Amino acid sequence: MTPPSPPTQDYWHLWSDANGISHQTHCVLDQFELASMGDAAPQWNDKQATSPSTVVFTVLPVGWIGEWHENPAPQWVLPISGRWWVEAMDGKRVEMGAGDLSFGEDQQCVKDDQGRKGHRSGTLGDMPAVLMVVQLHVAPVREPC
Repeated sequence: MTPPSPPTQDYWHLWSDANGISHQTHCVLDQFELASMGDAAPQWNDKQATSPSTVVFTVLPVGWIGEWHENPAPQWVLPISGRWWVEAMDGKRVEMGAGDLSFGEDQQCVKDDQGRKGHRSGTLGDMPAVLMVVQLHVAPVREPC
């Protein structure tokens, strides 16, 4: 019997380049290995590097807009319910909902001539966006994916 192929998981990476401009790049987690977690049956795991982290659950109210700002730390953002959007300095805007995944790593941006620095974000629709944020206490890498 042929072993099953490893899965992949899409995510959006908000990152800043060497010139301090933020971008959004579509990336893929593709290092899944079939292994047990604890004594459970084997499952597909894409283990990330170990680092200290803080988990924050946040609720963005209907109509909320966070004007130009940087992420406080490199952080994974997973919408639990509702919808939200993120716009990078290069103009790329991505809309996400429950189950979509984003990695925000736009630290060290430089304000441009339009006053933009980092990213803007906000809610979509008529319900709050509930997000789980895992902030990593590491330095940003400053390259996509």
